[in-house]
Amino acid sequence: MHTSAHSGDGAKTRWAREVARLWPVAKGSLSEVRKPCTRPNCPACRDGRRHRVFLFCYREEGRSRCAYVPAGAVVQVRQAIANGRELERRLVAEGRAWIAAQRRPDQDHSHARVKP
Repeated sequence: MHTSAHSGDGAKTRWAREVARLWPVAKGSLSEVRKPCTRPNCPACRDGRRHRVFLFCYREEGRSRCAYVPAGAVVQVRQAIANGRELERRLVAEGRAWIAAQRRPDQDHSHARVKP
């Protein structure tokens, strides 16, 4: 089998080191919404301004889910989502490179084209 930078323990070590830099990681989105509270006579709710709330939305077992995010964690959640997008991009690139490394140089692959 063809050997390259994408095979063997060296590739696993490199991958683990690169992925570790992307922590924390999350897949989903962050939304800011305005919700009323339960306090009677709340000035913000009475005036229609309501209260700012952040929701992390994601898919789990084919269903959309949301979780409240504390205001103090919003920056970290945004970074985790950005890291998740970068991880997904790297997964695709790594997969394509790994598949290309599996080809033997003596094989003709002109009939097996895969769209990028």
